[in-house]
Amino acid sequence: MNIGIYGGTFDPPHRGHIAAAKAAVSALHLDRLLLIPDAVPPHKALPEGSPTAQQRCDMAVLATAELGRQAEASDMELRRAGVSYTADTLAQLRRQYPEDELYLLMGTDMFLSLQSWRQPERIAALAHIAPFRREREDDPAAFAAQKERLERDYGASVTVVPNPDVVDISSTEVRAALAQGGGEDMLPPAVWGYICRERLYGTHTDLKHLTPEALRPVALSYLKPKRMPHVLGTEQEAVRLAERYGADVTKARVAALLHDCTKKLDMAEQLALCERYRIPLDELEQKALKLLHSKTGAAIARDVFAVDDEVYNAILYHTTGKPDMTLLEKIIYLADYIEPTRDFPGVEELRRTVYEDLDRGLLLGLTMTIQEMEELGNPVHHMTRDARDYLMKRGIS
Repeated sequence: MNIGIYGGTFDPPHRGHIAAAKAAVSALHLDRLLLIPDAVPPHKALPEGSPTAQQRCDMAVLATAELGRQAEASDMELRRAGVSYTADTLAQLRRQYPEDELYLLMGTDMFLSLQSWRQPERIAALAHIAPFRREREDDPAAFAAQKERLERDYGASVTVVPNPDVVDISSTEVRAALAQGGGEDMLPPAVWGYICRERLYGTHTDLKHLTPEALRPVALSYLKPKRMPHVLGTEQEAVRLAERYGADVTKARVAALLHDCTKKLDMAEQLALCERYRIPLDELEQKALKLLHSKTGAAIARDVFAVDDEVYNAILYHTTGKPDMTLLEKIIYLADYIEPTRDFPGVEELRRTVYEDLDRGLLLGLTMTIQEMEELGNPVHHMTRDARDYLMKRGIS
């Protein structure tokens, strides 16, 4: 397996990092790509007021959404005390992946100064050196001379990575643009959203008055990368359903974008939010993690983004449903169920039914949920049964 190791401050991770990483994946046929933010950079001091190491790691995680499933961010240097030396990181990775090929990715400046790093001979022994080459700007003679020097003096294996689609920006330029109210076009959307939400780099976004377009990257910043396509798909489906059945499209988009905003939190984090927002829980909810994100997500949507009661309730009931659901509640429940990335037995029938008759589609969706839960031996929340029974009593079939 070929593993690319891309370290740095990622302060913040920007489109230049993304373009370089994509070039490395292609040129080196990488099976995995690790973005590793350093905790204490050995080569430079971070500017005053910089994000914390954890915030930089959070942004690196979000940036991997642009790089495919083989990419992930690692907090290994955050968990290691002291200065983040590359040689130590490579040694740890070599122990973890003893049979794999490691490629240390780096920019031009880092490559040309590698001999001044701590333990360059150890670095060369642990991984291939893979510098990015900016075709139009880098001096070919300097690159060739450095490659020869590292191979001769340290026994390094150097593989130059062509970067034809280079995005030639620096984190310093990005930070300056952000401080002046710009910079969005330099960043992956979820990273931009995270910066807005955390008010980093001098940004001052009013989260309580966002259009759906401005809300989208902020909503994505709450998610694990693998969940982002689902939330975007739910937004698309909610718009289609709102247009089909005459609901407020803007409210449908907002509710869809925020419906899973606390989905990634674990049980302890969910319960802490329930306590913070004084959310009452029944006996099943106190034990069932999957039931909590709709409650805590609705609370965050109201507190942080000032959504109205209609949107709040659409998020609140998107997991269990409830008797006598409003039009928007039905739309969000079903958009979550049938959005384009969903693929399970019966989904096509459910989609057809939803667009033929919303209530019949809702009944079918509730019934399918109950059947699946019972087949798995899992308890079914009473609100889901009550929602189904309510529709049946109204003669929906």
